Amino acid sequence: MPLRLVFVTVAAFAALITQFFIQHSDRLPETDLASWIGPTPAPIAGVASVIDGDTIEIHGQRIRFTGIDAPESRQYCDDAKGFEYPCGRRSAEALDSFLSASKPVQCTFVSWDSYGRFVGDCRRADGGGVASWMVEHGQALDWPRYSRGAYAEQQAKAQAAKTGLWAGTFQAPWDWRANHADYAQPAISKPLGIVGSGQVAQGYSCQPRRTCSQISSCDEAQWYLSNCPWGRKLDRDGDGMACETLC
Repeated sequence: MPLRLVFVTVAAFAALITQFFIQHSDRLPETDLASWIGPTPAPIAGVASVIDGDTIEIHGQRIRFTGIDAPESRQYCDDAKGFEYPCGRRSAEALDSFLSASKPVQCTFVSWDSYGRFVGDCRRADGGGVASWMVEHGQALDWPRYSRGAYAEQQAKAQAAKTGLWAGTFQAPWDWRANHADYAQPAISKPLGIVGSGQVAQGYSCQPRRTCSQISSCDEAQWYLSNCPWGRKLDRDGDGMACETLC
């Protein structure tokens, strides 16, 4: 085969591959052409800030856990009694508690996603796998489209035990996002203000219903947002922060 024809064939093939990634980048959140041709980033380690149940931030770098999907910060689910609760924030709180028990977190690079986030396999200082723990405790789902069933066993355990999300009914996060096209993209979301369980001792209650003018502190507002069916009314712009004038 003439050398010129070889070059033309290779160039045409490369163009087709590039066009494919451009056209399908929105369907490939854990695949980016840069991860194929660029240098592999070094592992990132440090104290993590929780963005939501499947995303953290370390040293200013957003990191998405590979192979799982957790409820979005604005997502609500139904508990075992059919009452609505903020499952997105509950998932984030569970993640925060898990990470706080053994610091720092170290994340090994897997790929870049279409939002520019580092997609990684993250572990606590004691070696505990973050993604597997979240799925096994019903706070996130195995995402077979990208995990190839890596967490199917953990999910089966959570479902059988009816723990976390599996205690009630919920919409898979990927379906929830598809039905909420106006939801803010991950690249501009803010770290969540995680509410500690110790605040329950302050005597907060979901009854009676309150407005921001009747709430005295940021911590109190965040507790209502996380625990009360009407709490999301306190977060008018949907950024995960209730009664921002108090915070």
